[in-house]
Amino acid sequence: MGINVRRGPLVAAIAFAAVAGMAAPATASAAGLTAPALVAEEPTPVDTTPAEESVNTAPPTEPEETGLETPVDPEPEPIVTGKPPTDTTNGEYCGPTQPVYTPTSKGGTYHAGVGPTNSNYNGTSQTVRSTFTSEVTGSVGVSVTGGLTTSADVMLAKIEAKYEVNLSASLTAKLGNTVAVNTPPRKTTNAKYGVYRLKNTGTSYYVYSNCSTSAKKTVTSYSPLKVGWYVWEN
Repeated sequence: MGINVRRGPLVAAIAFAAVAGMAAPATASAAGLTAPALVAEEPTPVDTTPAEESVNTAPPTEPEETGLETPVDPEPEPIVTGKPPTDTTNGEYCGPTQPVYTPTSKGGTYHAGVGPTNSNYNGTSQTVRSTFTSEVTGSVGVSVTGGLTTSADVMLAKIEAKYEVNLSASLTAKLGNTVAVNTPPRKTTNAKYGVYRLKNTGTSYYVYSNCSTSAKKTVTSYSPLKVGWYVWEN
Protein backbone atom coordinates (compact mmCIF):
# COMPACT_ATOMS: atom_id res chain seq x y z
CA MET A 1 0.00 0.00 0.00
CA GLY A 2 1.50 3.29 -1.01
CA ILE A 3 1.93 6.33 1.16
CA ASN A 4 0.51 9.59 0.00
CA VAL A 5 2.22 12.79 1.10
CA ARG A 6 0.03 15.76 1.39
CA ARG A 7 1.66 19.05 0.55
CA GLY A 8 0.36 21.88 2.59
CA PRO A 9 1.25 25.16 4.36
CA LEU A 10 3.79 23.46 6.64
CA VAL A 11 5.96 22.29 3.74
CA ALA A 12 5.92 25.74 2.20
CA ALA A 13 6.98 27.30 5.49
CA ILE A 14 9.94 24.94 5.83
CA ALA A 15 11.07 25.67 2.28
CA PHE A 16 10.93 29.40 2.88
CA ALA A 17 12.98 29.10 6.07
CA ALA A 18 15.67 27.11 4.25
CA VAL A 19 15.94 29.70 1.49
CA ALA A 20 16.07 32.53 4.02
CA GLY A 21 18.87 30.77 5.91
CA MET A 22 20.91 30.47 2.73
CA ALA A 23 20.52 34.14 1.92
CA ALA A 24 21.24 35.45 5.42
CA PRO A 25 24.80 36.66 6.14
CA ALA A 26 26.91 34.39 8.33
CA THR A 27 27.20 36.45 11.50
CA ALA A 28 27.48 35.63 15.16
CA SER A 29 24.19 35.59 17.06
CA ALA A 30 23.02 35.27 20.58
CA ALA A 31 22.16 31.64 19.83
CA GLY A 32 25.86 30.76 19.78
CA LEU A 33 26.66 30.84 16.04
CA THR A 34 30.33 31.63 15.30
CA ALA A 35 31.82 33.65 12.44
CA PRO A 36 34.01 31.80 9.91
CA ALA A 37 37.72 31.70 10.87
CA LEU A 38 40.08 34.17 9.14
CA VAL A 39 42.70 32.53 6.92
CA ALA A 40 46.27 33.73 7.68
CA GLU A 41 48.39 34.83 4.74
CA GLU A 42 51.30 32.59 3.79
CA PRO A 43 54.67 34.17 4.82
CA THR A 44 56.95 35.24 2.01
CA PRO A 45 59.64 32.57 1.49
CA VAL A 46 63.15 33.60 2.52
CA ASP A 47 66.00 32.65 0.23
CA THR A 48 68.56 30.87 2.39
CA THR A 49 70.90 29.96 -0.45
CA PRO A 50 74.39 31.23 0.50
CA ALA A 51 75.82 33.86 -1.80
CA GLU A 52 78.65 32.65 -4.00
CA GLU A 53 82.05 33.86 -2.92
CA SER A 54 84.18 35.66 -5.43
CA VAL A 55 87.05 33.60 -6.79
CA ASN A 56 90.49 34.94 -7.66
CA THR A 57 91.27 34.75 -11.36
CA ALA A 58 95.04 35.38 -11.18
CA PRO A 59 98.01 34.19 -9.12
CA PRO A 60 98.93 36.12 -5.96
CA THR A 61 100.40 39.56 -6.58
CA GLU A 62 104.12 39.86 -5.96
CA PRO A 63 105.60 42.82 -4.03
CA GLU A 64 106.42 45.62 -6.45
CA GLU A 65 109.51 46.75 -4.55
CA THR A 66 112.91 45.41 -5.56
CA GLY A 67 115.82 44.79 -3.23
CA LEU A 68 113.75 43.57 -0.27
CA GLU A 69 115.91 42.23 2.53
CA THR A 70 115.63 40.59 5.91
CA PRO A 71 116.09 43.26 8.60
CA VAL A 72 119.08 42.94 10.89
CA ASP A 73 119.22 44.56 14.31
CA PRO A 74 121.30 47.69 13.75
CA GLU A 75 124.47 48.52 15.63
CA PRO A 76 124.08 51.47 18.02
CA GLU A 77 125.03 54.77 16.43
CA PRO A 78 127.83 56.71 18.14
CA ILE A 79 126.64 59.47 20.42
CA VAL A 80 127.17 62.89 18.88
CA THR A 81 128.74 65.26 21.40
CA GLY A 82 129.96 68.03 19.14
CA LYS A 83 128.53 71.49 18.70
CA PRO A 84 124.76 71.40 18.05
CA PRO A 85 123.64 72.35 14.55
CA THR A 86 122.36 75.87 13.98
CA ASP A 87 118.72 74.74 13.83
CA THR A 88 118.70 73.49 17.43
CA THR A 89 118.87 75.23 20.77
CA ASN A 90 122.46 75.75 21.90
CA GLY A 91 123.38 73.17 24.52
CA GLU A 92 120.13 71.14 24.13
CA TYR A 93 120.54 67.50 25.04
CA CYS A 94 118.19 64.70 23.96
CA GLY A 95 119.89 61.77 25.61
CA PRO A 96 121.72 58.90 23.91
CA THR A 97 121.21 58.41 20.19
CA GLN A 98 117.88 56.74 19.54
CA PRO A 99 116.56 54.96 16.42
CA VAL A 100 113.02 55.92 15.44
CA TYR A 101 110.40 54.21 13.30
CA THR A 102 106.94 55.67 12.59
CA PRO A 103 104.31 53.80 10.51
CA THR A 104 102.55 56.11 8.08
CA SER A 105 100.47 54.01 5.68
CA LYS A 106 98.86 50.57 5.92
CA GLY A 107 98.78 48.58 2.69
CA GLY A 108 97.12 45.36 1.58
CA THR A 109 98.02 41.71 2.15
CA TYR A 110 100.41 39.77 -0.07
CA HIS A 111 100.71 35.98 -0.21
CA ALA A 112 104.19 34.44 -0.06
CA GLY A 113 103.98 30.85 -1.24
CA VAL A 114 105.79 27.93 0.37
CA GLY A 115 106.32 25.02 -2.01
CA PRO A 116 104.87 24.40 -5.49
CA THR A 117 101.51 25.48 -6.88
CA ASN A 118 98.94 22.68 -7.06
CA SER A 119 96.48 22.61 -9.99
CA ASN A 120 93.49 20.50 -11.05
CA TYR A 121 91.61 20.74 -14.36
CA ASN A 122 87.94 19.73 -14.49
CA GLY A 123 87.24 18.39 -17.97
CA THR A 124 83.69 17.29 -17.19
CA SER A 125 80.36 19.08 -17.60
CA GLN A 126 79.70 19.02 -13.84
CA THR A 127 81.24 20.89 -10.91
CA VAL A 128 83.72 18.69 -9.05
CA ARG A 129 85.46 18.95 -5.68
CA SER A 130 89.23 19.53 -5.82
CA THR A 131 91.36 18.73 -2.78
CA PHE A 132 94.90 20.06 -2.37
CA THR A 133 97.55 19.17 0.22
CA SER A 134 100.68 21.16 1.05
CA GLU A 135 103.83 19.25 0.18
CA VAL A 136 106.56 21.04 2.14
CA THR A 137 107.18 22.96 5.36
CA GLY A 138 108.69 26.44 5.21
CA SER A 139 108.89 29.70 7.11
CA VAL A 140 108.32 33.25 5.89
CA GLY A 141 109.70 36.26 7.75
CA VAL A 142 109.75 40.04 7.58
CA SER A 143 111.09 41.77 4.46
CA VAL A 144 111.94 45.47 4.23
CA THR A 145 113.49 47.95 1.88
CA GLY A 146 116.74 49.51 3.11
CA GLY A 147 116.90 52.22 5.72
CA LEU A 148 115.28 50.67 8.81
CA THR A 149 117.10 52.04 11.85
CA THR A 150 115.25 50.03 14.51
CA SER A 151 115.00 46.29 15.04
CA ALA A 152 112.23 44.34 13.33
CA ASP A 153 110.54 43.78 16.71
CA VAL A 154 110.32 47.52 17.36
CA MET A 155 108.89 48.12 13.90
CA LEU A 156 106.29 45.36 14.32
CA ALA A 157 105.22 46.71 17.71
CA LYS A 158 104.69 50.17 16.23
CA ILE A 159 102.59 48.81 13.36
CA GLU A 160 100.52 46.61 15.67
CA ALA A 161 99.79 49.50 18.03
CA LYS A 162 98.71 51.88 15.27
CA TYR A 163 96.57 49.54 13.19
CA GLU A 164 95.43 47.03 15.85
CA VAL A 165 96.75 43.96 14.04
CA ASN A 166 98.72 40.93 15.21
CA LEU A 167 101.98 40.41 13.35
CA SER A 168 104.87 37.98 13.72
CA ALA A 169 108.55 38.12 12.91
CA SER A 170 108.12 34.70 11.23
CA LEU A 171 105.32 32.20 10.50
CA THR A 172 105.61 28.60 9.34
CA ALA A 173 103.43 26.91 6.71
CA LYS A 174 103.55 23.20 7.45
CA LEU A 175 103.48 20.02 5.40
CA GLY A 176 100.14 18.18 5.16
CA ASN A 177 97.64 21.04 5.38
CA THR A 178 94.60 20.38 3.17
CA VAL A 179 92.02 22.56 1.42
CA ALA A 180 88.99 21.52 -0.68
CA VAL A 181 87.23 23.81 -3.19
CA ASN A 182 84.75 23.49 -6.06
CA THR A 183 86.08 23.46 -9.62
CA PRO A 184 83.53 24.51 -12.29
CA PRO A 185 83.23 22.63 -15.59
CA ARG A 186 86.09 23.24 -18.04
CA LYS A 187 88.03 25.25 -15.44
CA THR A 188 91.37 24.80 -13.67
CA THR A 189 91.65 25.44 -9.94
CA ASN A 190 95.08 26.44 -8.62
CA ALA A 191 96.10 26.50 -4.96
CA LYS A 192 99.25 27.68 -3.20
CA TYR A 193 99.94 27.32 0.51
CA GLY A 194 101.98 29.91 2.36
CA VAL A 195 101.91 33.03 4.50
CA TYR A 196 99.94 36.24 4.07
CA ARG A 197 101.99 39.34 4.86
CA LEU A 198 100.82 42.87 5.59
CA LYS A 199 102.40 45.69 3.61
CA ASN A 200 103.21 48.87 5.50
CA THR A 201 105.05 52.10 4.77
CA GLY A 202 106.81 54.15 7.42
CA THR A 203 109.70 56.50 8.09
CA SER A 204 112.88 55.69 9.98
CA TYR A 205 115.74 57.83 11.25
CA TYR A 206 118.01 58.58 14.22
CA VAL A 207 117.65 61.25 16.89
CA TYR A 208 121.11 62.25 18.13
CA SER A 209 122.10 63.42 21.57
CA ASN A 210 122.21 67.06 20.44
CA CYS A 211 118.60 66.67 19.20
CA SER A 212 119.49 66.74 15.51
CA THR A 213 118.21 63.91 13.33
CA SER A 214 119.54 61.87 10.47
CA ALA A 215 117.86 62.00 7.10
CA LYS A 216 114.42 60.39 7.24
CA LYS A 217 114.07 57.38 4.98
CA THR A 218 110.88 55.77 3.69
CA VAL A 219 110.77 52.08 4.60
CA THR A 220 108.36 49.59 3.04
CA SER A 221 107.85 46.37 4.97
CA TYR A 222 106.03 43.05 4.53
CA SER A 223 105.24 41.39 7.87
CA PRO A 224 103.75 37.89 8.46
CA LEU A 225 100.06 38.10 9.34
CA LYS A 226 98.55 34.60 8.97
CA VAL A 227 99.13 31.21 7.36
CA GLY A 228 96.75 30.06 4.64
CA TRP A 229 95.93 29.06 1.07
CA TYR A 230 95.62 31.32 -1.95
CA VAL A 231 93.24 29.83 -4.52
CA TRP A 232 92.45 31.00 -8.06
CA GLU A 233 90.90 29.54 -11.18
CA ASN A 234 91.34 30.04 -14.89
